[in-house]
Amino acid sequence: MTPPPSPADDGRAPRRPESAPDAAEPDTSGTTRSGGTSDPAQPGDTDPAQPGDTDSARSGARAALFARPSAKERRLLTDALRTETVGGTVLLAAAVVALVWANTPLGHLYETVRAFHFGLPALGLDLSVEHWASDGILTIFFFVAGIELKRELTVGELRRPAAAALPMAAAVCGMAVPALFYVAVNGARGGSLDGWAVPMATDIAFALGVLAVIGTNLPSGIRAFLLTLAIVDDLGAILVIAVFYTSTLNWAAFAGAVAGLVLFRVLHVNLRVRGWYVYVPLGVLIWGLAYNSGVHATIAGVAMGLLLRVAPDDPSDPGSTSPAERVEHRVRPLSAGFAVPVFALFSAGVAVSGSALGETFRQPEALGVMLGLFAGKFVGVFAGTYLTARFTRARLSSDLAWADVAGVAMLAGIGFTVSLLVSELAFTDAAVTEHTKAAVLIGSLASALVACVLLKLRDAKYRALWEEETRDEDLDRIPDIDQEVDPVRRPTEAARRQRERDDNS
Repeated sequence: MTPPPSPADDGRAPRRPESAPDAAEPDTSGTTRSGGTSDPAQPGDTDPAQPGDTDSARSGARAALFARPSAKERRLLTDALRTETVGGTVLLAAAVVALVWANTPLGHLYETVRAFHFGLPALGLDLSVEHWASDGILTIFFFVAGIELKRELTVGELRRPAAAALPMAAAVCGMAVPALFYVAVNGARGGSLDGWAVPMATDIAFALGVLAVIGTNLPSGIRAFLLTLAIVDDLGAILVIAVFYTSTLNWAAFAGAVAGLVLFRVLHVNLRVRGWYVYVPLGVLIWGLAYNSGVHATIAGVAMGLLLRVAPDDPSDPGSTSPAERVEHRVRPLSAGFAVPVFALFSAGVAVSGSALGETFRQPEALGVMLGLFAGKFVGVFAGTYLTARFTRARLSSDLAWADVAGVAMLAGIGFTVSLLVSELAFTDAAVTEHTKAAVLIGSLASALVACVLLKLRDAKYRALWEEETRDEDLDRIPDIDQEVDPVRRPTEAARRQRERDDNS
């Protein structure tokens, strides 16, 4: 069961005073993945020491980890989570179907379908169904990731070093430590080091699908932090695939792909041409050239996403949207509800017999992946968060405890989409690839189970925080937390803010 949408998500923007700290900044109107390290002051709060206050953070006050995002960010965050949660549920279903299909008497049919080739051989595009899913359809997922990266790095939370430092440090440690776990295991046991990147990535859709299944109500600050980890993970995965898993370049095809991207930018940025019928054929052409160049074809999706304009058409109009927002709004459901589940359907079907599982636990590559996801991700994210909070001006939100960080760190060990993709790119031995994929599923499942226990233990606290965020005593369809103090119409919220002032005085 997913958390109920905030009353602010009905299309009406919450009232916002002109003195709000970010009122002069352009409204990016996108599905912002905020790290939650700074929180604009709530209307009506006059105490300059208010926890999470942006002005205080910029003037040297300690920024709050997992602080509640602003009203606008919570509204956009809810929109993103709604799509990702539905997509994560479909992804879980696709993975289960793949596993059942591959381990029944119809398993031979699964292999036949996955290996079936079709396409245009004359253009170098005669691919199997499995490769069409991983190299073709998955490009849609990376296109959306490119849009998110562009927005966050230019007009989003990650453009401000103070706001980006803590979630980025946690994410970087959450990528480096699992890779070190893998290298340590395979270095000691004589395995291949080529799969060091397999346990690096967190699958946010899968993680949110797990949250939907267990029905926990994580507060918006924690969800925002988790989504920021996914943004940085996406960036790391893109760089790793581009640099370490690119084969010998076909320079002619590569030049053609670059020329296509230049044309894409000129049409979109300089000439402001609109119309899907222009960009879809051009995008397919760029993808085909990228595939034939030797660069992994999904990088073409990232590049096109990075080229979209993220600034609103009319910065002076708070309701103005950007081309990137409009495109993402249309493409994200296709990515979450179709592209990623189809990829999972034809990648997650691995043998789970007793002998196959026994070999998975004995093979160093698979063992390194399992330990990297289950232990490495937890150690990396938790240690990165703690050390950043210990040695910088960041602090943990007063509403939460380090047990909450542990739950999120464990949830980050759910690696699926990118981990399965890198497994296919890293190994040439089919048996090693299959065992590594099984290790991805086992490590992710173990992380999910432990995360569920840790988060459910705190669910009563999370539910109280969620109810606080969505309370609407005056029934005006705007959360009380986003409005000015009014002891008569909104007495509960007024009392809460007074308690916060007393605690900080």
